[in-house]
Amino acid sequence: MRRLLGYIRPYAPWVVIALVLLLVLSATQIAPPIIAKFIIDSAIGPVIAGEIGREEGLARLGLLGMAYVAVLTANALARYGQSLITAMVGQRAMYDLRLELFRHLQFLPLSFFDRNPVGRLMTRITNDIDALTEMVSRGGVSIFGDIFMIVGIAAAMLVLDWRLALVTFLALPVIIGLTAYFRGIMRESFRAIRIRLARVNAYLNETLSGMSVVQLFTREPATFRAFDDLNADLYRANEGAVRAMSTFQPAINFTRATTSAGLFAAGGYLILQGELTVGTLLAFWQLVEQFFRPILELSEKYNVMQAAMASSERIYRLLDTPRTVADAPHPIELRHVRGEVRFEDVSFSYQLAAEGANPDIAAHVRRQAAEHGERPASGVEWVLKNVDIRIEAGESVAIVGATGAGKTSIISLVSRFYDVQRGRILLDGVDIRELRQRDLRRHIGVVLQDPFIFAGTIASNIRLNDATITDERVRQAAHFVNADRFIDRLPEGYDTVVTERGSMLSVGQKQLLAFARAIAFNPEILLVLDEATSSVDTETEHLIQDALAKLMRGRTSIIIAHRLSTIQNVDRIIVLHKGRVVESGTHRELLAERGVYHRLYELQYRAHQAV
Repeated sequence: MRRLLGYIRPYAPWVVIALVLLLVLSATQIAPPIIAKFIIDSAIGPVIAGEIGREEGLARLGLLGMAYVAVLTANALARYGQSLITAMVGQRAMYDLRLELFRHLQFLPLSFFDRNPVGRLMTRITNDIDALTEMVSRGGVSIFGDIFMIVGIAAAMLVLDWRLALVTFLALPVIIGLTAYFRGIMRESFRAIRIRLARVNAYLNETLSGMSVVQLFTREPATFRAFDDLNADLYRANEGAVRAMSTFQPAINFTRATTSAGLFAAGGYLILQGELTVGTLLAFWQLVEQFFRPILELSEKYNVMQAAMASSERIYRLLDTPRTVADAPHPIELRHVRGEVRFEDVSFSYQLAAEGANPDIAAHVRRQAAEHGERPASGVEWVLKNVDIRIEAGESVAIVGATGAGKTSIISLVSRFYDVQRGRILLDGVDIRELRQRDLRRHIGVVLQDPFIFAGTIASNIRLNDATITDERVRQAAHFVNADRFIDRLPEGYDTVVTERGSMLSVGQKQLLAFARAIAFNPEILLVLDEATSSVDTETEHLIQDALAKLMRGRTSIIIAHRLSTIQNVDRIIVLHKGRVVESGTHRELLAERGVYHRLYELQYRAHQAV
């Protein structure tokens, strides 16, 4: 709650206005029963008893009636203003929290996303934020109004008749006991609901994204059964919350009814003894209804708060996830980048990257894994071991090796998606951990084997919503990589809308768009490629290879390749085997050594000949 108040603090003036309106609202809700007492005891009762004339009684009734209407009007206006301001403050505060959460997610390392399904994160930003929004809008400030109301009504009861007030207050220990009993039950229920909802969302995201595989292998029945199990688990978790709510509210209502019965019994006795007026008893009866109404509202808001607390625990746990890949406190700025890249005794493990090589972060990861029923791996598996590589500025280097040799990890480390655990990577003699990530990546163009296409237009996928990249520059980039050949055939050209992940485009077209994207951003020094031509036809491959030859001139180029025929013209080939550099040289030199590269080349050559 203290952290949540931090998001409301910028809107303190509006909160103060809402609190003032709540005081007015509380006063205008307490006043009608008091006015009703005077209507009976000062206007109607004396006329019936013959103590005053009919005309005087009507005059008193008219004044009291106008006061009653005025109070109700003020009540309606105060309720409208308070509801509007509270909702506005709640929406603004959650708008800020949602932005902070998304901003934090953007700067978390890839190791975090490796172990957290997208559906789980979507639940944090949507469902959990919605639960907090409901609490701030329905609870928050209005809770203070309910407390003001209870205190004000209690004071009015004591002024009217302390004996009947004590009868009413006898219900308070029962209410407190019921609230304390159901508090733990509801908190655990809402926690269970949030965990299971995250699992459902994660499964839905995974299944819908892979629907083509599900249908291809006719796994619809098995997929449905798995979802049915998750859905049933969520249903059972909701059952617990519903059961608690269904018991709690009737218990409060029964307490209220019992209190009203005791009040009428005690009030009737006092009236017969001549120690209480009928108007006072009527006022008490109305005040008791008013007294229990905020208590019931508090109980409902309490349930909202329990759901919000369960959500806030998960949101703040996400916000407290440390950035294991962070900028240095005093980063170095490179005014001119030549493009020399060096790996000095580099060792890297994805497992240690997930834990951040930090005891506090490791503990955080283990707690998170335990929460979702996952077991952290034991032992350290090194993907790269004592790697020493030097790439001169403007040099083109290919890195080859068998699957799992650590080739793609080179790309991730140069881009600083992960930090090395041992050794260091230097750019122009400066450890890349001393550079701002933004500055480092500005000089890196990356084209991956599976390019990601966003929902939007062809042009927006090339410029990635960078307003500094003009339409002319977008067209030039597409022309440079020969992507304009298929773009010009599309219905709307560069304004053609593509769906999520570019489902309407072929693999080769996606690759060409990824190349155009890299060229549009014009990486000044480093172009990193990860087998970018592995999934295109021969004609498209020739077009890409032609563009690559032009693009690589004057740039430091690192090519991760599986097909050795595509990298024979690079300056140098580095061979990785089980995370270590085992060979380095030109294509002819490595063939002459008859080592690992020779075996890889011979296997591919034989496979090609067989085809």
